[in-house]
Amino acid sequence: MPTYDLYANEPQDSPWQVPASGAARFSWEYDEGRDRLLALYQKGKDKQWDGQKRIDWDLEVDPYDPLGTPDESMALYGTPYWAKLTDKDKGDLRRHYASWQFSQFLHGEQGAMICAARIVESVPDMDAKFYSATQTMDEARHAEIYGRFLHEKVGMLYPINDNLQSLLGDTLRDSRWDMPYLGMQVLIEGLALAAFGMIRDTTTKPLPKQILAYIMQDEARHVAFGRMALRDYYQQLTDAELREREEFVIEGCYLMRDRLRGVEVLENFGIPKAEAGQLSENSEFLQLFRRLLFSRIVPCVKDIGLWGKRLQEAYVDMGVFEMGDSNLDLLMAQDEEIAEQLDAERFAAEERERVAEVREAIESGAAEA
Repeated sequence: MPTYDLYANEPQDSPWQVPASGAARFSWEYDEGRDRLLALYQKGKDKQWDGQKRIDWDLEVDPYDPLGTPDESMALYGTPYWAKLTDKDKGDLRRHYASWQFSQFLHGEQGAMICAARIVESVPDMDAKFYSATQTMDEARHAEIYGRFLHEKVGMLYPINDNLQSLLGDTLRDSRWDMPYLGMQVLIEGLALAAFGMIRDTTTKPLPKQILAYIMQDEARHVAFGRMALRDYYQQLTDAELREREEFVIEGCYLMRDRLRGVEVLENFGIPKAEAGQLSENSEFLQLFRRLLFSRIVPCVKDIGLWGKRLQEAYVDMGVFEMGDSNLDLLMAQDEEIAEQLDAERFAAEERERVAEVREAIESGAAEA
């Protein structure tokens, strides 16, 4: 079925055309490079995987409870609206929320694919071009996987959120070569990683858990790449240039914190936009999510050298300043380990099934003899 037939709301501006500016940069130095980035490039090659094969697409998904979402996590819970919902209505609400979340993941991954391709084009160093080429393939795989989950398992999509689209457009329009790194690798992917991790660690459903765990394993490399490249580059910038980038980070963080709330879902259930926004704002689950939202962004921003007074004040205002001391390397290592552990558990279970089948066949043959 065509994707347009599955949208809960009609998407606008397709294709969405973002005027790009900035130079395409060629490098004639092919032999030298930073050891850290070349090692990451090698890891990127080694860790390529096929979403058709690594993920068990035969697992059943209830489209009206795709994630095992608890009632308490929905913005309407505990309100008069919730009391009026039938069980069918609550199932519809879960489906819409899951569709909205994974649709934003899908659109974000397409944006990441385009940004990674832009980095290949515009970054001056060959080692960064090499790694960005592997990331472009990663992002294509992620978009493929989220698209398949929404088409085959949920059967519904949502258009890109206006504010996510705004941040993505600002990232792509900027002519400075480092801005796709900063906008996508640090802000949008940092936000996505927090959302992925929250669902990965709370879902009771095996298929979305697999999808999120494996994609997060890739994203751990992507964030490491952005940190390495930007940390090296930002050491060379003037204070004025650093402040310009800090202003971009501040604006992007407020935009994502205040506007990415799923109000579109509640509007589709007949709730006026202003009231839907207030209900979302009052949700305890949203408050928790907002704090987790910055768990990957704040330490990364600090690590790459953007930590001026105004940025620190903004993070104090958001209540996330202390996250600057979080151990980002530990978080990324955990993302890697969870994916590897999930693989090990799945393969061990498959091996036990094969052993049982062989034993059964032997016993059956012996009985017939």
